Amino acid sequence: MSPFSPPFSPPASVRPARLCRTWMFLEGANESVLAAAPACGADVLIQELEDFTPPALRPKAREMAPRIYAGWRAAGAVVAVRVNPLADGGLEDLEAVMAGRPDIVALPKVAEPRQVAELDAHVSRLEQAYGYPSGSTALLPNIEFARGLVQLGAIAAASPRVTACLLAAEDLAADLGAEREPDSLELAYARQRFLVECVAAGIVAVDCPYTWADREGADRDARWARRLGYRAKSAVDPAHAPVITAAFTPASAEVEAAERLVRAFEAAREKGEARVELDGALVEVPGYLTAKRRLARAAELSSWRPGGA
Repeated sequence: MSPFSPPFSPPASVRPARLCRTWMFLEGANESVLAAAPACGADVLIQELEDFTPPALRPKAREMAPRIYAGWRAAGAVVAVRVNPLADGGLEDLEAVMAGRPDIVALPKVAEPRQVAELDAHVSRLEQAYGYPSGSTALLPNIEFARGLVQLGAIAAASPRVTACLLAAEDLAADLGAEREPDSLELAYARQRFLVECVAAGIVAVDCPYTWADREGADRDARWARRLGYRAKSAVDPAHAPVITAAFTPASAEVEAAERLVRAFEAAREKGEARVELDGALVEVPGYLTAKRRLARAAELSSWRPGGA
């Protein structure tokens, strides 16, 4: 646990990371895009001050942040910002945007635990300066290099504020020397390794964005990630938000199938049988537990209300 911050404690009005399916990056200085962002339906809106904001426009992006965040929060979105690396303008970003009380601060190019610890210290200082509850701001390390991927466990443990990590596709592909294609096969191992590391660390794994324009490809990519075990994905195109949210939300037919499986398995167990055959599949305890988890996920997503109301 970091020596800098207390245990992470988000406001009850903020959707918890485990229930955030779609994490949307947005141009940091484009006020019309930022103002319209809640309409896309993403759970998390991220003002992107690094790659999506030319250096000359960063002062403008910083100045408008509190106003934009107020609008996002009023619309029910989780408010996030990605600052620049701290040694490359990120500290100036942070000093300005913390006036708007973001729920999450994302840090790009994290490869070492000390980068998270340094960010934690600055966020703690600014929470105190602005009078915010200590430990109320989450951190989102962005993993963009092979070194960060293999150190993810230590990165996640560097601060109790880290409740999720995000895999960034393009810089990671460049670091690996991979050739990008829409099927993303070149990143298959990295995406699976990232998920395993996040699960082992007890944090949410946010999958990399689909960086092509077509909605069909975004849907395929999101459903492949879900099949692996992901429950969340980032995006760079607001048109992809509904596709991703749908992919990570159990559909009514899936809920009905899971309920049917649970009933059949439990009936078989009551008869003393070890398993049940259903639709040509032999359902054993692991399959039963998977169905139970799907039902629990569907119930949690549908019942969440700000403040637990």
